[in-house]
Amino acid sequence: MGQIVLTSKSSLLLLLVSIPGVLLQRQESSSHPPLRPAEAQIYQPALQPSESIPPIGTYMLRNQAGEPCVKVTLGVEYIVVEKMKSWYFSMDPTRVGTSGYCTNNLAVLSLMLPHSSAGLQFTFMKEKKTFYVQQLEAHISPQPICEKCANKTYVGLLAQKKLFVTSDGQSFKCASETLLVLSPQLKIKLVPLQMQAFSLPRGAYGTELECWADYNKRVIPIVIGAVVVGLLLIAMLTFLFIKDRRTQDYERL
Repeated sequence: MGQIVLTSKSSLLLLLVSIPGVLLQRQESSSHPPLRPAEAQIYQPALQPSESIPPIGTYMLRNQAGEPCVKVTLGVEYIVVEKMKSWYFSMDPTRVGTSGYCTNNLAVLSLMLPHSSAGLQFTFMKEKKTFYVQQLEAHISPQPICEKCANKTYVGLLAQKKLFVTSDGQSFKCASETLLVLSPQLKIKLVPLQMQAFSLPRGAYGTELECWADYNKRVIPIVIGAVVVGLLLIAMLTFLFIKDRRTQDYERL
């Protein structure tokens, strides 16, 4: 008469209450793990008042057959112009996500930072035996440059262009700075730069096509040196000629 009869359900409930850690563990295992503070916050690029050398990343895009169709190696620096002052941000390759697609004559490569806070998109076109970048888009949504400043997204576009024209099977390479003005408030600096699209056997770069800036840096010192040597030779020959004429005049006297 004084005994308490327990059903199966009440026995289970009593067991869980007596072991509090069991119920807590079962609830946590059925939900996603909590985000770390750094992951829970929205990533925003931090603009800097001075320039820095951007880190270099290599990005590969493959077609539906799994073959490499676009390869780009570059460092990217965003230049934001706000209130007549320039601010800078270098893209971190370790945070970049790559996406895009390739067809026979068209390829699109997108480089995106977390939460679409900054992005750069190349549109490649193939025309006969050459390829080039027809369109370049960029955007950046940085942290406000002052405490009371509002969030702002800077957008720029170069469309219907023929940038970095290169023969099929070759790669365009430029170690010098490539500065592109996409809008009055947004510029993109690519340094260094190497790219190849469509024909990319085994994912390796083909013969390098040197950009004009690199060519001028290499050739102009040679030309200047040759001009200086030529002027020195002319001056020396002129001096010898005048000296020889004076010697002949002395002999006549």
